[in-house]
Amino acid sequence: MSHLFGYIFSAFIGISLGLIGGGGSILTVPILVYLFHIEPVLATSYSLFIVGTTSAAGAIQKFRDGLVDVRTAIVFGTPSIIAVYLTRKFLVPSIPKSIFTIGSFELTKSIFLLLLFALLMVSASISMIRGYGFLSRVKVDKSKINYPVLLLDGLAVGTLTGFAGAGGGFLIIPALVFLSGLEMKKAIGTSLLIIASNTFFGFIGDIGHYEMNWILLLTISSIAVGGIVIGHQLHHKIHGDHLKKGFGWFVLATGCYIILRELFFK
Repeated sequence: MSHLFGYIFSAFIGISLGLIGGGGSILTVPILVYLFHIEPVLATSYSLFIVGTTSAAGAIQKFRDGLVDVRTAIVFGTPSIIAVYLTRKFLVPSIPKSIFTIGSFELTKSIFLLLLFALLMVSASISMIRGYGFLSRVKVDKSKINYPVLLLDGLAVGTLTGFAGAGGGFLIIPALVFLSGLEMKKAIGTSLLIIASNTFFGFIGDIGHYEMNWILLLTISSIAVGGIVIGHQLHHKIHGDHLKKGFGWFVLATGCYIILRELFFK
């Protein structure tokens, strides 16, 4: 029964991406851990592949609509790709299985990654609830792109993606608007291309470290991509702003649940 709900929520990942422009991928790790009962460290690896696949499908659609700035994606994405690959290849495997123990509580590698992911969910939910309306009013001189800060931000996002197995679109989109001067719609499309590149290279860094269940991985990814098609069809019929706020509250509740479960009810 839990697997059935897992497949249903996998479709929801894609639907949310197509309907509100992102956010659904943040649920990938919780779906894998709590519904498919996959070990958390392996779940972050699976998430990289699933998020990469769904983001690539979304980026293709945005590219066809002329809403992807390839040059900015390369500038931001290059250091980000390097960071996520090195993080998955060397840093994540080097984390000890038991980090420390306080009384009866033991902070394991799995709990650490889940808590990090939960904090990422809480941060992402705040962005969804607030919305990106304020970014559309930002006036940036496009002739003065802040390349040093853009490169550093790419490194930071890549490292975070490597540890958590999530795309980090809520960090990428504001950076593209403020530092590159992209308009909001093009920032969303460009972020999908960056996320797809980051997560795929992160997954490549995992190859050889874990034994993959390719049937399950490809099944979930296919369902999520199918959800994108549905989401794009609904996008022209349903206004996404209110849905995004509601989804943000759901993500916030899920993030808080993970924190409480892993710290107090394990």
